[in-house]
Amino acid sequence: MNDSTELARTVVTALRGAGAREAVLAPGSRNAPLSFALFDAAQAGALRLHTRIDERTAGFLALGLAKVTREPAAVVCTSGTAVANLLPAVMEAAHAGIPLVAVTADRPARLRGTGANQTTEQAGVFGAFAPTLDVAAADLDEQLAFLRRHRHRRPLHLNVQLDDPLLPDDGWDVGSVPEWVDPDLGPVQTQHLLAPGPRTVVVAGDDAGPVARVIAERAGWPLLAEPSSGCRTGDNAIRAYRLLLDGALGARVERVAVLGHPTLSRPVARLLARPDVEVVSAHHRGMWTRRPFAVDHEAVHLLATDETDRSWLDEWRSADRSVSQQLDRLLAAEPDLTPHEVAGAVSRALPPGGLLFVGASNPVRDLDLMVARYEVGGRRKVIANRGLAGIDGTTSSAIGAALGRPQSTRALALMGDVTFLHDTTGLFLGPREPRPDLTIVVVNDDGGSIFATLEQGAPEYADRFDTLFGTPHGADLGSLCAAARVPHLAVRSLPELEQALATPNGGIEVVEAHVRRDNRADLEKRIRALSP
Repeated sequence: MNDSTELARTVVTALRGAGAREAVLAPGSRNAPLSFALFDAAQAGALRLHTRIDERTAGFLALGLAKVTREPAAVVCTSGTAVANLLPAVMEAAHAGIPLVAVTADRPARLRGTGANQTTEQAGVFGAFAPTLDVAAADLDEQLAFLRRHRHRRPLHLNVQLDDPLLPDDGWDVGSVPEWVDPDLGPVQTQHLLAPGPRTVVVAGDDAGPVARVIAERAGWPLLAEPSSGCRTGDNAIRAYRLLLDGALGARVERVAVLGHPTLSRPVARLLARPDVEVVSAHHRGMWTRRPFAVDHEAVHLLATDETDRSWLDEWRSADRSVSQQLDRLLAAEPDLTPHEVAGAVSRALPPGGLLFVGASNPVRDLDLMVARYEVGGRRKVIANRGLAGIDGTTSSAIGAALGRPQSTRALALMGDVTFLHDTTGLFLGPREPRPDLTIVVVNDDGGSIFATLEQGAPEYADRFDTLFGTPHGADLGSLCAAARVPHLAVRSLPELEQALATPNGGIEVVEAHVRRDNRADLEKRIRALSP
């Protein structure tokens, strides 16, 4: 066995020993030893191998897999600029606390600092986002220790120095993996008891988990939960919370319990920044655990006592019913299909046990206002890339999530047109690649309508808005889908959309919902003006 083959097999064995059961490969020459080792492991049933032609797509596919399984997923690429294309996925994984493992092939260290082909400084290339183990020899113990120390906590980088020859010269009996030993988790984790008294709301950001709902229900507090919080369920969830926060009810809040990573709402940000509000925070996942607002108390776990007085919660529920009814009437009166109605239709189409991946920008915010009232225990999983809330790799992440959760009764994705165009290579799967059943709903307003709702959408900037922010593209999404051999259907009304969602064809398909962009700012203004 030559040295590169031995090293590559050692790396794959270390990945398996750290719990990785999914690996995504972007083909190349220098990573050939890793490719052969991964193929052998996949043939032996030790892991599942996915191949993609683009490294950025591969990275986000692995991210989606790791996001739903909570187990390490590896993405493997060749040397040079290929490595740099993994950075967006690594950054998102770092801020979201997702166990992504970037495995990059490299030239031997003796070639660094020379003009050798496709040779650059790869060790440490991801900086603070992912620590690097620069691997030059088949030291299994060192690699296993490195991977196990960080399992489930953050992305990692294995930079593997591979020398010629790069092809295997023998067969590989993949065999079993080393015995797993859980790392020491350190001292007992801290808790904070939320005593009754102050008028409290529970803010559940991305990945807050069911504990936020349990706290709200036990204490009788309103639950202000983002769609990807993992707890937008039950009777305490307030649908129109962001419209209520700027009103009289929001002004009376005295304490906020924060769980997860809240990123969607300016009213929530204003609430958390108020000097007269006590903020109690649960420890946040990801590489930066410090909150961007002042925190009075922080603990790993938040607890609450039972509370019999539900008058505060009843006020929020009553106001929520009023505003939600006004919102529904406002949208129903619009002559054209609105992006909010698209989000609502997608939310209603998600059955118990289903999976929904939501893109950044407007779609996740529209969904936030339109989420159907889900029951507790329905096991619907709504997720998004909210670590850095970028639009990169959304299609690939959604496909990865659907592949990583095959037990889902239905898999859906909701995203905007610019987000969809940002990851067109995510649609191009080879004929041997597993394809999930995934309906991708693209809200197409021909550009970046979110900017119309921000300061740069003011009338005084109208002469330059499209050039700088709106960026209409005029792309023919149907032709793009045809090139990828992905079924496509365009709809322009709510009944058409509901019919399309009710009759999935299987495999990956795209439903393009055409909406207006020219009235987005006015529509948002009228929605914000709703009051109980």
